[in-house]
Amino acid sequence: MADIEPLKPSNTGWLIADVVPDTFAFGWARTEVAPGLLALLADPQWEPLVVFPGEFAQAERVVTRVSDCAPGGPANAKRPLLVLLDATWPEARKMFRKSPYLNHLPVLSLAPEQVSRYVLRHSRRGDHFCTAEVAALCLELTGDAHAALTLDAYLDVFTHHYLQAKHQLPPQWEGEAHQRLRALARGAEALAVCSSRENGAGQGWRRSCDSNK
Repeated sequence: MADIEPLKPSNTGWLIADVVPDTFAFGWARTEVAPGLLALLADPQWEPLVVFPGEFAQAERVVTRVSDCAPGGPANAKRPLLVLLDATWPEARKMFRKSPYLNHLPVLSLAPEQVSRYVLRHSRRGDHFCTAEVAALCLELTGDAHAALTLDAYLDVFTHHYLQAKHQLPPQWEGEAHQRLRALARGAEALAVCSSRENGAGQGWRRSCDSNK
């Protein structure tokens, strides 16, 4: 993260940690590197990829897919470690250029069809996404569609609360964004219950859960 990014009320990076348990955050500085970050990049259980537009990297580094880490995937497969540069666009470009410890990593270049919905900061380009939007696109690529949808809904709720507070208005708790997030939360709870029953009682519970889909 850029040095003052965590202090900005419009920052969306913290939303990711609320949705994705395995989230790590490190401050960025040009002259030093957090030891924990270097250790994480070297951990053999992870497959690190820097998420950044491919036009700014050498062609041989650019990839457009990540290995599938959805539930039920191969137990011995490396898990994607998606490195997001949480900063304004000019700051993110500087971080990408001045972080030599990232130079050997593949660059995951996204090609989303939609434009950014983020309205808390202004950008001249519709293909500049906030950090939470980028993370949601990455989660979709890894096969975790439910987490991607949840993060998208959470961003909409966060944006609604931010704008309502800015105009000194109460949040609309029964609005579309809140209802969508609650529905996704209920879906996650149902999946967790079915998974727990499968682990505890075998195939009989699995058939029961499948019949309720």
